[in-house]
Amino acid sequence: MKINNFLELRDFQRIIIENESIELDQSLLQRVNESFSFLKEFSKNKVIYGVNTGFGPMAQFKISDEDTHQLQYNLIRSHSSGIGNPLPEDEVKACMLARLNTLSLGNSGVHESVVNLLKELINRDITPLIFEHGGVGASGDLVQLAHLALVLIGEGEVFYKGDRKSTKEVFETEGLEPIQVEIREGLALMNGTSVMSGIGIVNAYKANQLTEISIKLSCAINEIVQAYDDHLSEALNGTKLHIGQQKIAEKMRNHLADSKLIRKRADHLYTHFEEQEKVFKEKVQEYYSLRCVPQILGPVLDTLEYTEKVLENEINSANDNPIINVADKHVYHGGNFHGDYISLEMDKLKIVVTKLTMLAERQLNYLLNSKINEILPPFVNLGKLGFNFGMQGVQFTATSTTAESQMLSNPMYVHSIPNNNDNQDIVSMGTNAAVICRKVIENAFEVLSIEAITIVQAIEYLSFQDKISSKTKELYDEIRMIIPTFSNDMVMYPYLEQVKKYLKTT
Repeated sequence: MKINNFLELRDFQRIIIENESIELDQSLLQRVNESFSFLKEFSKNKVIYGVNTGFGPMAQFKISDEDTHQLQYNLIRSHSSGIGNPLPEDEVKACMLARLNTLSLGNSGVHESVVNLLKELINRDITPLIFEHGGVGASGDLVQLAHLALVLIGEGEVFYKGDRKSTKEVFETEGLEPIQVEIREGLALMNGTSVMSGIGIVNAYKANQLTEISIKLSCAINEIVQAYDDHLSEALNGTKLHIGQQKIAEKMRNHLADSKLIRKRADHLYTHFEEQEKVFKEKVQEYYSLRCVPQILGPVLDTLEYTEKVLENEINSANDNPIINVADKHVYHGGNFHGDYISLEMDKLKIVVTKLTMLAERQLNYLLNSKINEILPPFVNLGKLGFNFGMQGVQFTATSTTAESQMLSNPMYVHSIPNNNDNQDIVSMGTNAAVICRKVIENAFEVLSIEAITIVQAIEYLSFQDKISSKTKELYDEIRMIIPTFSNDMVMYPYLEQVKKYLKTT
């Protein structure tokens, strides 16, 4: 894939998930070279932040010409101070691609060697060791991006072919040369939102998966209870002017198109009403977790789509400081590195994913509680009641996991803590928000895995295999290949992990 200008999230998917190689368009390299050459000439006899000054609150200190290159190395090494768990390799790869893209806009004044080496690392699956903890998301992801810059200068550690190794060793194996820092490569690499954006892009991809899975499971549970179809109708959902709700309802109608279980209200309650019947044996309306799926998942979809738009805008923006403008022949100082846009979106995304998880947990509870559903044995137990336990044990896992996500859904966006001698007096906490959002997403996959197994067991008990929609049957068959029908109690955790893995790859 050739990179020139605007990158879409689909491009990230092709490169990060599908491992498509990239090459740099000649016009991109020309922009980078023009920006570098301009800054090199323009910075002579001028005071420009990060080129010949200290950083942050020490910007009032002028740096002598002979020390400007060492200044950049000092910045990178001193800020390579992250700690905690390493970021997953797909997130780091997304971060590198986002950084490459923003530096390629020609607003950063970096040398061509920077984008060329980033390209090689991406193509060869060499991912820098970057830690979860360290960034406050104000001067961008300073600490995390310092670890990326550390690798580009040939230091630090990387993940390579499944192992954590020294950068020096891997560069020697691959025949790669580290960059020689020029005017402001250290600051340009570190000032920016590429880590929070990279994590955010992976989060958005997984949230899309979760939304589709939730739709499938919600359709299946409506089939199990032989729900009426009017709550999914175009006529009803069209009276609510939210696009997300309308899209969810349409997806559900398409999923259930050939189901033999979904009923028409007109065929039952409207045409066969008995005057003398005072208490209806069948529910007139389903519980909210079945009937209100478009209204619940609609905001999830709307939020996700807006988050994707913000992420695309961010990765295609110049988000360091200062901004080099070749056309104006000027250098502008400001705060494009501030991560509030991404921080807010990651908070919003984790909130809606938690709500999706809560929907799954309530649907699961509906299936497990025989007093509510009145069609299934307690805990969808296909064995001997009182002697076997069915899905009783895994409900505890789903409940506790959902509760954790509810707690984690408190926002990071409003948790600014001033630091850096109060130079950074209000910060975004965007990287923290993205990391916590990822945890909420992982939790959602776990709860939906438990719900999926329970749905398949319920279909088994009711002998609905030949009546469910073809799309639900496909899900049923795939889950059954992982976990067989069971009536006797068995150790569940290996199956939960396998079903989770399956859901994450569909």
